[in-house]
Amino acid sequence: MRNWWERNVLRREGIAALVRRLDNEPVIANLGPATFDLYAAGDRDANLYTWGAMGLVSSIALGVALAAPDRKVFVTDGDGSLLMNLGSLATIARQAPPNLVHIVWDNQMWFETGGQPTHTSTGTDLGGIARAAGIPNVARAATVEAFEEALDQAIREPGPWFIHVDIEETGEPRQRPKVVVEENLVKFRRTFTG
Repeated sequence: MRNWWERNVLRREGIAALVRRLDNEPVIANLGPATFDLYAAGDRDANLYTWGAMGLVSSIALGVALAAPDRKVFVTDGDGSLLMNLGSLATIARQAPPNLVHIVWDNQMWFETGGQPTHTSTGTDLGGIARAAGIPNVARAATVEAFEEALDQAIREPGPWFIHVDIEETGEPRQRPKVVVEENLVKFRRTFTG
């Protein structure tokens, strides 16, 4: 049970905690705030920013995890984006990549399209859907400490992993990273080929 003074995770805190734990592991970020916060936490060649690919980041990360089975692959998704591609959870479960860690930041809204409430705001349980799809390792976190604990376990243990994180949306303006899509993709690919 949480105390009254505790708040949900801020996405930027969670992404910063993730980046602090990484060397050259790939991170594929959903469009919008997930990309902005990943870039702010430290632009790395192993970061892939998926501009304009709403709903596809989980599928892209699955492809990367299958193509690079010797590397842990992290995906930072949003609840609205995942709801647009729920079938990816069944495909991830079927393919069962042990190196994939799927992190979903749940702000209960489609933030990029105007803040309309998503189904999670009325009780849809994305972790329950992931579990029912066959993903064996599902965790839920509502504090930074709980997220870091789940993340550390996912880093140590084989997956696939699904970490559902309840977040607060601060509404603060974010500066769009000065990243050229094609250059980002070339740098990202280079982390696999040397």
